[in-house]
Amino acid sequence: MAVEPIIKSGDSSGGVRQDRRMNRTDMPATWDERSTLVAMLDYARGTVRAKCEGVSTDKARQAPLPTSPLMTMSGLVSHVRWVEYSWFEVVFLGHDDQGPWTDEDPDREMRISLDIPLGQLLDDYEAQSERYRDLVAGLDLDSRSQKTMSNGQTVTLRFVLLHLIEETARHNGHLDILREMADGVTGM
Repeated sequence: MAVEPIIKSGDSSGGVRQDRRMNRTDMPATWDERSTLVAMLDYARGTVRAKCEGVSTDKARQAPLPTSPLMTMSGLVSHVRWVEYSWFEVVFLGHDDQGPWTDEDPDREMRISLDIPLGQLLDDYEAQSERYRDLVAGLDLDSRSQKTMSNGQTVTLRFVLLHLIEETARHNGHLDILREMADGVTGM
């Protein structure tokens, strides 16, 4: 299903404003496995941005669930961005982990998001997504990760893409709820 949401960029108040249109679709250009996986991940990524359309930075920083004080729209955008970083840069490519988390604060990516305007969080996520899209285009889906999992096995690029589709889609569900709580907007 193809939809064309308005894509937003940060405005001077740190909120999200209309900037350009992006074709967000879950239909691949061709029906091979790579195109299908990339289309689904890009659709999930685009949905993150669509869920945040029109939300002010202040609303995006609100944590309306008393039992989940880190669950904010900004925190979720930061989280999906850093999850992709972890899987592509650290696990798959084997680079040193430069993520924001620490042993003392394993959820730090959720906390630091409150100091960054929502538009910037979304733009950073989009720029990073473009780099990973280029990375994926040049690799075989059976390529193995440089780092091993806790079971001692390496994972394929196929697994990384599928995992990120699942992770991002799950958090889009959280964004759905938070958006409705923030201003009553549903769908998108």
